[in-house]
Amino acid sequence: MSGESLLRIDLETRTLHAFGDALRLDELYLLLPLVLGLVMTFLLLTLVLGRVWCGWACPQTALVDLAEAFARRIGVPTRSGSLSPRLWQVPVLHGFYLALAFLVGSNLLWYFLSPYDFVSTLLAGAIPAPAAIALSVVGAAVYLDLAFVRRSVCRTVCPYGRFQAALTDSGTLALRLLPTESGRCIQCGACERACPTGIDIRQGQQVGCIHCGRCLDACSQAMARKGQRGIVGYSFGTAGLGPRALVNPRTVLLFAAAVGAFGALGLAAARQSPVTLVVRKSASADRVLPGGETAFFFTAYAGNRTGEELRVSLEAAIPGGPALEVRGPSRETPLGPNQRAEWNFAVVAPPRPGGPERVVFRLVDSRGSALAETEGSLRPGALP
Repeated sequence: MSGESLLRIDLETRTLHAFGDALRLDELYLLLPLVLGLVMTFLLLTLVLGRVWCGWACPQTALVDLAEAFARRIGVPTRSGSLSPRLWQVPVLHGFYLALAFLVGSNLLWYFLSPYDFVSTLLAGAIPAPAAIALSVVGAAVYLDLAFVRRSVCRTVCPYGRFQAALTDSGTLALRLLPTESGRCIQCGACERACPTGIDIRQGQQVGCIHCGRCLDACSQAMARKGQRGIVGYSFGTAGLGPRALVNPRTVLLFAAAVGAFGALGLAAARQSPVTLVVRKSASADRVLPGGETAFFFTAYAGNRTGEELRVSLEAAIPGGPALEVRGPSRETPLGPNQRAEWNFAVVAPPRPGGPERVVFRLVDSRGSALAETEGSLRPGALP
């Protein structure tokens, strides 16, 4: 988007590229309302839709689904999430696990390294050491997960299943054996055989259920052969209120919190300037020049958040007074799109009793139009 990665962290320039925008390190305060909004949305979806994340969006579920789909494609018998490969199928399965693990590890690095150059850099052996370590660690973790753990995570150690149980209320979407239809169960066991985590939906709600709906499909197919509808289904809560059960204090509060967080994010983003300027007092000591003037040393940090190259100049002036001389590489300096520049410069203040204490710094374009402005201090040794 806008010639940049959709979502990538550029470590070299300390910049987050996200959806056509570029956020510098000093602008990452915007992540706070974003994270709060995402957390509130996640809690809201959990409260309303139950374990929809587990069954339909969790990376663990997606990866294991891919592994099991490949296993079925090469003829490996599967039952309740367990694989029973023949001898010749074992190395084929593990080769697929390794390939998938490498893809997952590479995908993680693509948030930090350019994906367009990744393969050539890797083949040339020029990948940075931290990236190589991350690729090895993530790849090994995914391989071990697919080869030896798989659905056991959902049944035993997954923290989200326990967390979700605390959010469930009378309005939460649930997958269950419908109480009004339980008398029609023919005890065929199709639902249990189809369950990827190996639970029996007929035994009631269990932490291992990921709400994937495979038991629903299996039951519907089994009952269809008898000319009847299935007896497993989704319902909002256990009180039979339907979607009306969603209107409750917890749902309303979480919805309001999510809207508030995203509203704050939108307001903060809308108030951002396309060009930023930050000036800091340098550690260099102030210097009295032969003519009596004083040179104050500063460092400027300018950022161009637009998609166009700018040629900028730095100006300084006493508030409500004359302009001051700026010495240093700060005239007609190119500032590329989504780039940041750093300049060391000096401001020469005229001799006068007490001397000026405040100064206004302006960043102007080639036509003299002000792009950004900030204030600083000319007091000896003072920080702006």
